[in-house]
Amino acid sequence: MHEMSLAEGVRQIIEDAARRQGFGRVRTVVLEIGQLAAVEPDSLRFCFDLVMKGGPAEGAVLQIDRVPGRGWCAQCDAHVDIAELYDPCPRCGGYRVQVTGGTEMRVKELEIE
Repeated sequence: MHEMSLAEGVRQIIEDAARRQGFGRVRTVVLEIGQLAAVEPDSLRFCFDLVMKGGPAEGAVLQIDRVPGRGWCAQCDAHVDIAELYDPCPRCGGYRVQVTGGTEMRVKELEIE
């Protein structure tokens, strides 16, 4: 379950920001996660609650904003939405689709007290 290590990474980002900016408690953590990032949101929520105990984000609400998968098809020269890695182009059916978005995960926003 790599969601545990992802949650630990988010905790480190929050703790680093708290030290740099001098804030105490975090109310809400907003993550932006791409549809193609291979992250299971329910597993991440479970791990988030466990990992945040004892830190500035203990009890914080986790909001996940999903980013759609995007790709560029070399066969029909079109930018298209894709639901899964290695899916064919929804426009022409070709398999020469290069992923251009939807694989990222980042801390988008922290709501602090």
